[in-house]
Order: sequence, then structure tokens, then C-alpha cells
Amino acid sequence: MVECSIRFMLFLFLSLSAITIASSHCSITGIPLVRNISEIPQDNYGRAGLSHITVAGSLLHGLKEVEVWLQTFAPGTHTPIHRHSCEEVFVVLKGSGALYLSSVSDGKYPGKPQEHFIFPNSTFHIPVNDAHQLWNTNKHEDLQLLVIISRPPVKVFIYEDWSMPHTAAKLKFPYYWDEQCYQTPPKDEL
Repeated sequence: MVECSIRFMLFLFLSLSAITIASSHCSITGIPLVRNISEIPQDNYGRAGLSHITVAGSLLHGLKEVEVWLQTFAPGTHTPIHRHSCEEVFVVLKGSGALYLSSVSDGKYPGKPQEHFIFPNSTFHIPVNDAHQLWNTNKHEDLQLLVIISRPPVKVFIYEDWSMPHTAAKLKFPYYWDEQCYQTPPKDEL
């Protein structure tokens, strides 16, 4: 009888712990002052060759002005051609690749992008609404980046190619890593 009670209490404790852990994933009560990045959940969100970690986020942690990501791209991996209404700053931690950037946000379509070589310890920024794409062109090494964005959560417009009109770009919101924690704001009753 005592053994059954102990088993039941252990089962109850583990069940409640699992519920707490599952619900705390999207907690916006803040983040600890010091954390170990290797203990933060990572995912590829259905994109082979990508590893994404939200180090500090708006939907996960309640940040209002910035969001910080750690992203790793396997050799040959790339982002889609996209733009967003926020600024973005990258710091290349390791690896090398190419940034394709089109600054023609006021035209009908992105146009031909400029290619920029990126390398370890380099940094670059993406202005608001400039279409861009990032490639890991290194055949032997991962490309790892620290990414800082303004005005989270990010609304992303995705292009099939550089000649696709801005009006045909597909809006992705919430973005993949925000989907689980995004809650639709209540409708205004007025």
C-alpha cells in the first residue's frame, strides 16, 4: 500500500512537472540574468540544415525592443529571399558565406541584389524593408551567426525570386519560431 502511494505521488509530481515545463516554454515573465546557451531549446522549424535558438525574445521572454537569435546554417543552406519591417544586425561567429542584398525597397520588385562576402568576426546590418538572402557557401564548415532584430515579433515577406513583385511576396506571421507562443490579440469590440 505504501509502495502504491509512493508510486502515485511520484507519478503526480512528474505529471505536474511536465505540465509546468510545457507551459513555461512561452512564459513572458522574463529571463534569468545568466543562462547557458547550450541549455536553451533549439529547432530547425522544418528547414533542413538550420539550427535556431531564440536567446532572448519578445514572445518567449517579454522583450519589447529587440530580439536575439543564435543561428547555425549547415554547408549549402540558405534563408529564403525575404524582407521585414525591422532592422537586423548580424555578427558572424564562425564560417563564411554570402549576403545578397537589394536596397530597392521603393521599386516594384527587389531587383538584382549585390553580393557581399561574410567571414568570421565580420558584422553587417540589414536596413528596414531591404530584401536579402543569406547563404552558407562554405562546403566544409557551418556558418554561425548572432542575430539581433528590432521591433519583434518579426513579420516576414518571402519572395520566390528577385524579380517577384513586392505585392506578390507572401507574408509569414507569426514567423516559424514565434508560432507556438503567438496569441492572437483580442478583437476590439468597438
